Amino acid sequence: QVQLVESGGGSVQAGRSLRLSCVVSFVSGYSYGSYCMECFRRPPGQGLEGVASSSSDGPTRYTDSVNGRFTISVDSTNMTLYLEMNSLKPEDTGMYYCAAQFRVRCSGGGRPPPDYAMDYWGKGTLVNISS
Repeated sequence: QVQLVESGGGSVQAGRSLRLSCVVSFVSGYSYGSYCMECFRRPPGQGLEGVASSSSDGPTRYTDSVNGRFTISVDSTNMTLYLEMNSLKPEDTGMYYCAAQFRVRCSGGGRPPPDYAMDYWGKGTLVNISS
């Protein structure tokens, strides 16, 4: 019914930038209305972490460790999420996933929503930052 496909991962040195993209595809006739889209990451040997979220009504939220360095945006005309990652650090290394829920907006609070709130997930793209 809904498919998310990430791209843009890679290996770069610390201090450089990467831009992740996530294209959302719907089956014909699906009307998504509102949305909440989010990027998660799983560092090596660690759990899943919400990195940044974007709600259809405007608000964006970031986890503290990326605030000021990462920027999330959604082009709703073609349902593509972008995560611009600047001043990358080795601790940003991990598998990055795009996730979404539709027909709702992101829940309130100062942080990105938790993983169990998301209905649809991409397969991930690997980001490796070397020192």
